[in-house]
Amino acid sequence: MSKVLVADKINEKGVEVLEGSAEIVNNPTITPEELLETIDQYEGIIVRSRTKVTKEVIENAKNLKIIARAGVGVDNIDVQAATDNGILVVNAPQSTSITVAEHAMGLMLSLSRKIAIADASVKSGKWEKSKFMGMELKNKTLGVIGMGRIGSEVVKRAKAFEMDVVVYDPYISEEVAKNLGVEIVEFENLIEVADVMTIHVPLTPETKGLISKEQLYKMKDHAIILNCARGGIINEDDLYEVLKERPELKAGLDVYENEPLKESPLQTLDNVVLTPHIAASTKEAQRDAAIIVAKQVKEVINGETPGNVLNMPIVDSETFKKLKPYFELTKKLGQILVQTTTSNISELNIVYSGEISGRSKEPLTRELLKEFLNPILTEPVNSVNAKSVAKQRGIKVTEGETEDSGKYDATIKISVKYDDEEMTIEGTVENKELKIISINDYDINLTFEGLMGIVKYTDLPGTIGKIGNVLGDYKINIAEMKVGRKSEGGEAIMVIKVDQEITEEVVSKLEETEYIDFVKSVKL
Repeated sequence: MSKVLVADKINEKGVEVLEGSAEIVNNPTITPEELLETIDQYEGIIVRSRTKVTKEVIENAKNLKIIARAGVGVDNIDVQAATDNGILVVNAPQSTSITVAEHAMGLMLSLSRKIAIADASVKSGKWEKSKFMGMELKNKTLGVIGMGRIGSEVVKRAKAFEMDVVVYDPYISEEVAKNLGVEIVEFENLIEVADVMTIHVPLTPETKGLISKEQLYKMKDHAIILNCARGGIINEDDLYEVLKERPELKAGLDVYENEPLKESPLQTLDNVVLTPHIAASTKEAQRDAAIIVAKQVKEVINGETPGNVLNMPIVDSETFKKLKPYFELTKKLGQILVQTTTSNISELNIVYSGEISGRSKEPLTRELLKEFLNPILTEPVNSVNAKSVAKQRGIKVTEGETEDSGKYDATIKISVKYDDEEMTIEGTVENKELKIISINDYDINLTFEGLMGIVKYTDLPGTIGKIGNVLGDYKINIAEMKVGRKSEGGEAIMVIKVDQEITEEVVSKLEETEYIDFVKSVKL
């Protein structure tokens, strides 16, 4: 019988799921040294956040098939090491959706009715009834930033309070929005119209400091802002200054830039409700997380495929060997696309050619979608759920193939439609190097890595020089440059590799330059 280690304390319902399918070793106080010494005995391990499944542990896990995290985050697991060693990593993202959504509603009610400060007042022996005039939620506008699993659950609950809902999410379609009964608006518009604004996006370079003084000053005087997502999305110094200046503006936070929160000026304000990162902490969520991951461990033991795989999909060894170089290619292509297509995505078409046509391309498609969707969603997108998540977002995914790959062994060509625009990129693996071979059907032959820029411009004398001058003014050195064009004086595409990042300021300066249509900065 397979042996499974439960290395952290989980709800007993999860243990019950495994009974009869595996020999369960329940050791929630196991030390790092003990884990390292005994991990080779187990086919499965279940952890929460205490136990660290490091690269060293994984390399000693000769029989391990699955690492299961009874929760969402996998910061305590070396996912790459697990992938390299053929070990599945699973989690339970759906376990906390309702719990976090309910916490957001709790903060909303606490602030709209001033419950927290009224409670403190009564407990201190006061009766300041006139001080705590509240605000009804009915007919107020809720603005939701990020319409993933949690954001959608908040919307359902807000509808029960008869709130109007507007959302900002570049990757949600009009059809999905209509089904949810919400209106899609631009980010700045949401800030201005929302009576309550709640954040449900991941912390990325793009969302760090998303809410600062500029946005806070545009909010309604009586508005409420909530963050149960990740610390750092709201600039806390700016939030303190604006809340102190505008006492009718209110904030509810469960997450912070630095945790635990210590000696923050926010702790001195009455128009703030602060909780210690507990939005996902309920008995039900812990129970559900334990059951979900236990079922997945059981599936692996029984030779089945679990549903929340965070790393490599399972393919036969021959197919995997052939596809392996192209996993990194699809990953890089996905990273480029997510940084160059910023509006509402409606369609994504992938064409495989050459030696990878006719084989199982499903893992490559799922790898691409995972890379493309993960930066914009709160919950992890994995190899198994990638297609269903894309469908939920209203993205039509199509796959095609052709045996003709020109002079290359194989190519992958991806077209993305968004609003009235279309972006096409084609790549290959040549002599173990990843290469861009075309953008928007303009021939480009360039290895891609590091910092890059993509420029569309009119091919007229002096235009390339102007681009170089702007970059030079900002002390950005061009390491390599390739230009693709179809005719003299017509539209052209330039891809440049640079030694310094092309910032938003530089992008704006370039786009102000005559004959330049657009500029995209890419970081790989």
